Amino acid sequence: MNIRQIRHFLAMLDNGSLSAAAEVVHLSQPALSRSIRSLEDELGVPLFDRNDRRLRPTLYARAYELRARRMVLDEKEGARLLALMQSGEAGSLALGMGSSLAPVLLSPLALDLMQNAPRVQLRSVIETSERLVAALLAERLDFFVGDIRVAQDHADLSAEAVYPCTFGWYVRRGHPLAGQRQVTIDDIRPYPLLAAGYYEPSLARRFGELYGLAVPVIDHFAFTTDDVGTVHSILEGSDAVVPATDLSMIAKAESGEVVALDVNPPLVMDMTLGIVHHADRTLAPVAQRAFEIVRDCFAAVEARIAARALQARRI
Repeated sequence: MNIRQIRHFLAMLDNGSLSAAAEVVHLSQPALSRSIRSLEDELGVPLFDRNDRRLRPTLYARAYELRARRMVLDEKEGARLLALMQSGEAGSLALGMGSSLAPVLLSPLALDLMQNAPRVQLRSVIETSERLVAALLAERLDFFVGDIRVAQDHADLSAEAVYPCTFGWYVRRGHPLAGQRQVTIDDIRPYPLLAAGYYEPSLARRFGELYGLAVPVIDHFAFTTDDVGTVHSILEGSDAVVPATDLSMIAKAESGEVVALDVNPPLVMDMTLGIVHHADRTLAPVAQRAFEIVRDCFAAVEARIAARALQARRI
């Protein structure tokens, strides 16, 4: 049984004669008759009584009609859905990112797609890059934005570098160290250290080397969390100090709630954020649109951070 046979059956019901139905479906009468007989053979029931050279619907045909029309409608809607997906206007998109990225990426991404692709169902996962890799490999995500190094050990993943991170030390406005020049790690030691978000092993090693900290480096932190929002709250309500990506602190720095410390040596680390997805999977256009939004958001953040750095040098 195929959808063409179902269409032929419905044409017979709608047009009442073999000749009229054959004209509608652009077949010869013998070809249409063979198609109907083939459908009857597959269903195992007679659909039309062949009396007086006419085909009259049987009770089986009337019982089957509703389901036949539903099958044709479903086939049309299925084709329409695929066309909409191809145009980026429908379907679903599951994406992931770390908590430090969510404030600058998630809202612009969701707002744009909700406005320009309203039939696309969106789902987001906020996790560390290692867990996002696991979700991507398990095909629970279409892509994620994070540290592209996590994709290096997986040949079936593709990573596009988008944003080279810069880092800094941050405290609340009015902190005892705020405004001081050439702050050292010894100046920082009396204050609780916060570990914000994701720390890849090579980043931890680099951090320890920069400031002469014994391993394991994580033991030097008073509080560790993957939730950057919690870090913001603790930072604003205490004398804690946090080494973090400038990206994760840009909004709070622009509002004046937190300030960057002038620490010597500066926190120079190597981490590039980007878009990670399956190398061999065909991406829907809506995913490509999401990639464009991610690139634009990172470019905007980079410009904001550069502007603040220039302002700080002038001060």
